[in-house]
Amino acid sequence: MGFDKSTLRGNPDVVALINKTLDLLKAQGATIVEIDLLKPIYAVGDAEFEVLQYEFKDGLNKYLASANAPVKSLKEVIAFNNQHEATAMPFFKQETLISSEEKGDLNSTAYTDALAKSTSARKIIDDLLQSNNLDAICGPTNGPACCIDLVNGDYNNGVSLSSPAAMAGYPHITVPMGFVHNLPVGFSFFSTAYGEPKIIALGYAFEQATRQRKAPDYLAGIM
Repeated sequence: MGFDKSTLRGNPDVVALINKTLDLLKAQGATIVEIDLLKPIYAVGDAEFEVLQYEFKDGLNKYLASANAPVKSLKEVIAFNNQHEATAMPFFKQETLISSEEKGDLNSTAYTDALAKSTSARKIIDDLLQSNNLDAICGPTNGPACCIDLVNGDYNNGVSLSSPAAMAGYPHITVPMGFVHNLPVGFSFFSTAYGEPKIIALGYAFEQATRQRKAPDYLAGIM
């Protein structure tokens, strides 16, 4: 399996958990090959957000057009939020909604160009799988869940492998890897197109070897 060493950055507790997981994989007979995935993925990653905005506008407009709702388009959602700003947007505004509304339709050249750039992740992944003779690529899905920060908003909680497969439209599975300060952290496996059977088998084997899943619970004394 391929593993990008650059994911071993950030929270030292998460890094320790990842290293423990890699040792477990090796003990189970896995061959770990270091690869450079995130650097080329980041180079085309800006196109993913561009695609998201076009497709968000298109999908939401189609849904609202026939939904039993007083607003019938993204434009009307934005107007509603502006009219009820004190209650609809007490902390953050709607910059992403506005930038999405400014996009054209899915026939626009800007959209098709961004889509081609984003899905070029397929070739990046396929080339790494083939050149290194890999069954799959693995690594941390995301860091621990962020706290709700009403002043600064969301923040980076560590390097993750949640984006490459999404950009490519490739199958991806995440399995519980362990806990950091009682917050769950997942471990990802993904591969090429139609590779679902292989990564499901890998995820299942990993789950049986680690047994890290815990039933959700409410922690006392948080509020």
